[in-house]
Amino acid sequence: MAAITVCIMCVTFKKSKTKQTHKRSQPHTPGGIQLEKFVAARGGKHSWGTPPFSIVAALIGYGIVLFAPPVLNDPDTYWHIAAGRWMLQHHAIPHADPFSYALNGAPWVAHEWLSEVLMALAYRAAGWSGIHILFGLATAATSGVLARYLARWLSQPAASVVFILGTACISGSLLARPHLLALAALTLWTSGLLTARDRGMAPSVLLLPLMVIWANLHASFVFGLGLVLPIAVDAVVEAKSGRGLIARRWGIFLGAAIGASILTPNGWHGLLFPFHLMRMATTSSIDEWEPTSFQTLQPLEGALVALLYVAFSRHVRLPIGRLIILLGLLHLALHHARHQMLAGIVGAMVLAMPLGQAFADAEREGTSRRSSPLWLFGAIACVALLSAIRLTHPVERTDGPASPIAALNHVPIEIQREHVFNSYAFGGYLIFRGIKPFIDGRADVYGDDFISTYLAAMTPNRAVFEGLVDKDGIRWTILPARSPAVAVIEALPQWQRIYADGIAVVDVRVADPRHHEESAE
Repeated sequence: MAAITVCIMCVTFKKSKTKQTHKRSQPHTPGGIQLEKFVAARGGKHSWGTPPFSIVAALIGYGIVLFAPPVLNDPDTYWHIAAGRWMLQHHAIPHADPFSYALNGAPWVAHEWLSEVLMALAYRAAGWSGIHILFGLATAATSGVLARYLARWLSQPAASVVFILGTACISGSLLARPHLLALAALTLWTSGLLTARDRGMAPSVLLLPLMVIWANLHASFVFGLGLVLPIAVDAVVEAKSGRGLIARRWGIFLGAAIGASILTPNGWHGLLFPFHLMRMATTSSIDEWEPTSFQTLQPLEGALVALLYVAFSRHVRLPIGRLIILLGLLHLALHHARHQMLAGIVGAMVLAMPLGQAFADAEREGTSRRSSPLWLFGAIACVALLSAIRLTHPVERTDGPASPIAALNHVPIEIQREHVFNSYAFGGYLIFRGIKPFIDGRADVYGDDFISTYLAAMTPNRAVFEGLVDKDGIRWTILPARSPAVAVIEALPQWQRIYADGIAVVDVRVADPRHHEESAE
């Protein structure tokens, strides 16, 4: 990931015009010519000039993720690291569940295996600071590529506004999970497709190995495949000649991309996985799969308001393919809150060219400025410095909504070996600590029926819980302190509380009191 980030920075210094000309040529302003001559006269050797927008954006993204504690707040981070650790130990990708006792041995292919191995390696190298660095580099890559593409079409003030509105939509998903690593691949992929379309060319074959990597990082690669067709439609519709040839080239690329995407442990089944997950009825009980709520101010709301204002005031015209993409993104973002990040990043890139054309008559810089390569070395130095600060101030995990650290430490080892009934949010931490949970964040493994039974027990439903105790031989429970199921469990005569704090409550099933009375007699 570090190599990808550095490569993105290096591309910034390629000798080319940073502003693409639109359909009608625009003369440079006299001031722009003077500035260009001034920079040329200086030769770029003794003046740093203006820092590239992409480098500034990348450094900001890196710094935010590097020092933001909420990045580690997701319970799935724990089991992703544990899965990567398992793969490094066994030198294999699991095809059966090795973690949960309730579904031990059930079919499960680690479709995000590459992300999980990277996470395990980062954790092995530098603990939680290593996780911050890994995801910081991924965010830097995403920010740098996005900023570079926006700067091709928009003046720096306009590009900055679009960048802020777009990246703000990531804020709710800024978590140490595979989707954040895959977001860098999504941004590179989208940039490659749109650049090919803007230049009237077929997409580069270099995007195909990127698709192989992406497909092994996260299931969002299917969305990337879905972007090809509408962008290809624009290329064909707006071509003045040779439409058949253009259609064939894009069609060949799409076929090759699909072929590249099945080079995973899941094979062609990976293409169907996202649709299977979205069809699950019980995913609606998971926060990120709920519809976007506007009861509180959302970044998506700000982006939509800004878009509507510009669209009406500047008469923004979108080609049919880009319009289809934008409407699809809006549908996904409203239907599932987790898709706001797709709408923010891809939406900003899809709108860059139309917005640039809409603002063509407004005052803008109009010329490219060569920045000294010193900025590249300065950026690398900043990354090294920030990383050193992070490493010299290690992250110490404390109790949190997904981390019942103190509670688990108070559970005797012999009890930990027994079957547990745990909350969905605690499953990842239990796996991380080497304890087989009842349930964890892998909704695709458990399925609707199992999750429905779990939700019923947590409602709480005494009969359902007792049925699970008898069926699975549950010996202890670890649940959130405010869970209504705690009161029901502790009302049962054979259950006793052994620990409680503001995060979690631990109860243990003891011998039946009636059995003790009979033995005493």
